[in-house]
Amino acid sequence: MFISKFIRQTAISVVIAVLSSSSAFAADPPLTGRAKEIAERFAAADKNHDGKLTLEEAKAGMPRIAAAFDKIDTEDRGYVTLEQIQEVAANAP
Repeated sequence: MFISKFIRQTAISVVIAVLSSSSAFAADPPLTGRAKEIAERFAAADKNHDGKLTLEEAKAGMPRIAAAFDKIDTEDRGYVTLEQIQEVAANAP
């Protein structure tokens, strides 16, 4: 429980820091390597192409994301975005 709360708080802090920086609004550089792979898998899993991955879509196309869905969906919206997944991947050990 403590680890889950710590991860949630850390993720929120990272999002706030990113949104606070002026570079957060700059043009995105082309994706390469792991980020490109994640984006491609996200696009394939996002069956209705709404830019959001539901738990059901994640289970079908990104099972590791499905396993961590509640930790990524920190606002309990019922979906995760590519940006959220990229952020988690970038901060993974």
